[in-house]
Amino acid sequence: MTRTDKELLIVSALENGTVLDHIPAEHVFRALDILGLKGIESQITIGINLNSKLHGKKGIIKIADKFFEDEELNKLALLAPYATVNIIRDFKVVEKKKLQIPSEIEGIARCANPKCITNHQPIKTRFKTVPKGNSISLLCHWCEKMTDIKGIY
Repeated sequence: MTRTDKELLIVSALENGTVLDHIPAEHVFRALDILGLKGIESQITIGINLNSKLHGKKGIIKIADKFFEDEELNKLALLAPYATVNIIRDFKVVEKKKLQIPSEIEGIARCANPKCITNHQPIKTRFKTVPKGNSISLLCHWCEKMTDIKGIY
């Protein structure tokens, strides 16, 4: 079945900026938080529950005139391990990269231990990432308790 131009929604092409693709649909707004994108002046286009051949449903975020350091982007790997990053310049993809899980994360997840000091004092959380098969666990720097990544988001 082919579609006519009237049946397709067209999102304007990005002249310069970053496209984050293959984000799990349920984590798109959390991704905006992690990257500190709420309230910035750049144009942001968000797509949620888009069809994905590989993952069923996906999300996408397009940020005009914004480029990130790898360290910033890799924080997303905890909630979007299969996300891809496309760097756009002059309407062309000039670089494509996959996210890598950082060895340590700070301030983006809560410790699951109710007795942890980070849940009672204004102390920034800090975790070491620990690969466990196809999943990741987080080791709290402060209380040394292991937290399953699925329980954090």
